[in-house]
Amino acid sequence: MTETTVVNEPAAATAAADEDPPATSANPPAMSKSAMKRLLKQQRLEAKKAERKALEKERRRQDLERRRREWDEKLAGVPEEDRARLVASRKEGRRERMEKRAEERGKRAARLRKAAQQGQKIVLDLEFADLMKPGEMQSLAHQIMYCYAVNGRSEIPAHLYLTGCKGEIGAQLLRLPGYDKWIIEKEDGSYFEAFQNQKENLVYLTADAEVVLEELDPVKIYIIGGLVDRNRWKGVTMKKANEQGIQSARLPIANYFKLASSQILTVNQVVEILLKFLETKDWKTAFFKVIPRRKRRGTEPEGNACLDAAKLERESNGQFEEEKIDDGGGEAVKKQRTDEANDSEVLTVEIKEAAEVHSGNLSTNPNSDDVCYLSCD
Repeated sequence: MTETTVVNEPAAATAAADEDPPATSANPPAMSKSAMKRLLKQQRLEAKKAERKALEKERRRQDLERRRREWDEKLAGVPEEDRARLVASRKEGRRERMEKRAEERGKRAARLRKAAQQGQKIVLDLEFADLMKPGEMQSLAHQIMYCYAVNGRSEIPAHLYLTGCKGEIGAQLLRLPGYDKWIIEKEDGSYFEAFQNQKENLVYLTADAEVVLEELDPVKIYIIGGLVDRNRWKGVTMKKANEQGIQSARLPIANYFKLASSQILTVNQVVEILLKFLETKDWKTAFFKVIPRRKRRGTEPEGNACLDAAKLERESNGQFEEEKIDDGGGEAVKKQRTDEANDSEVLTVEIKEAAEVHSGNLSTNPNSDDVCYLSCD
């Protein structure tokens, strides 16, 4: 006799209903509390960014209307013959400004092309994307844009390389205005692939290194870790250099002062320090011009050198503040400049004009406490 098993279908259906339904695209798994907090924070940031963009757009509109109104009032208050002269003078002034800006853009492009042939090679290593959050990668992309702008206005620009330009960080870079026309080397692969058979010339700049960088060797290729991690991954660049068997070195910051509350320099600060050293051949000048006073403590120059230090002090106040940037809508990175408003306006214009400045790609291709180079005291 064959035994027959009777299934209680209603009971089985009830039991199945009590079980958690499988996660599907229509029924995604519930978010954790931390994930929900991150999502809400991101939504608040995006809302604030949209609000800032709207306010800035309205401010620009009102400013334009005010200037037009003032111009119309000025014309209305002068005789007819003087009115024509004023209009012609204004057009001539505008034409001269445009010609001057075009000339400056051409000179910057020429300097960058020359640097691509014989400039000091500096690599931004972008292979740390897996260690960063989306907001940190966006912050890094803005720092890279600032690096490019500063390099273009430098008297002795470097030959900049971006390696590891792929994945999310590559997507972030593609969103930057004019990025496709930058005169900069862009490599999807690592610096090992970009500099085959030159391993002996690779030098990773990391504050954990024992060797102090005294000079910039034109033969060497200096690597800066492209990492924004709020100091979560200490020693990661030194570990990478050791594992790869390449040289490492640290900036001689401790020879001049100690970094204060924050032991961190941003990617753009390190690049700008190297550029200043290429111009001046003096580390002290480079450090005082680039590192903000709030990050410096310890012994300052004495005697007559105090006057030079005071001058450098004033110049050093014009630093990029990454935490102050307004990154919305392809606008220029905004920087906080405390004493050098004119320089700020010039640099802002240079970044906004990135798409106009350069043609072709040579690829064979603001100071937050975001880590890229940790200073050793």
